[in-house]
Amino acid sequence: MKIVLTGSLGHISKPLTEELLQNGHSVTAISSNPERQKTIETLGAKAAIGSFEDVDFLANTFTGADAVYTMVSAKSYFDPEFDLLEYYRMLGRNYAGAIARSGVKRVVNLSTIGGHLATGNGILVGAHNVELTLNALPADVSITHMRPVSFFYNLYGYVPMIKATGTIATNYGADRMIPWVSPFDIAEAVADEIQTSFTGRRVRYVASEELTGEESARIIGPAIGMPDLKWVLISSEESLSQLITAGMNKEIATGLVEMYEALYTGVLAEDYVRNRPAVMGKVKLADFAKEFADAFKQN
Repeated sequence: MKIVLTGSLGHISKPLTEELLQNGHSVTAISSNPERQKTIETLGAKAAIGSFEDVDFLANTFTGADAVYTMVSAKSYFDPEFDLLEYYRMLGRNYAGAIARSGVKRVVNLSTIGGHLATGNGILVGAHNVELTLNALPADVSITHMRPVSFFYNLYGYVPMIKATGTIATNYGADRMIPWVSPFDIAEAVADEIQTSFTGRRVRYVASEELTGEESARIIGPAIGMPDLKWVLISSEESLSQLITAGMNKEIATGLVEMYEALYTGVLAEDYVRNRPAVMGKVKLADFAKEFADAFKQN
């Protein structure tokens, strides 16, 4: 198969590229960073360097592909001028336009837990809107929306807090369940979807492990030499104040806090709970804790 991947060589796209190449497929990886070209080609993939804001570039790159993997790459949440939801809308429109013009008939789109919600999911409404935009494509375009849960590496954001206070203090987790996922497990699931014949529209959740915040702290703590690490529940107001004080874009901070609150109340995960993956991923928090410990020591 000829497969085009967005996401450059990120947490998901790099292992995804490697797996698809190992399986004998021709892979083109899109990146907006020219410095990534050599690394992409060293892996054995083709590099397509260009802007995601350029629909002509996307359409030309997609043309001839048997399948395309779409995702919204991360941007800085600390840019006060950054409009995150408009960024999602723009990429959704550009992907849909490029898919329609290129004639691609198989799309695997990286969405998120909470992607079923039009409101009450904070910043994740952006992913919901991308799903709707892609679903408006003609019915002969087969689309799988991948909905991974909370990424293990989100825990890196708490390193300064852990060092300063010896706790993880936020408005979710604590005694409530957090569904966690490794990007390696996401990559494996995406590869499976790309290589599986399918028609229509469907959703696939990806998760590695379900733990409460307190259980998560009991796994992370010993790995970093803090066996008494606690996960502390604070109010949404306190959580928002923390993020804004840290310099985060106020609109994005507000959306994050709403997202976390929805996770704590169960609203965010209600569709996930009804449609849990039959098999959890291979990578567990105990595995990630070793990687987290290395990063913790370096920061």
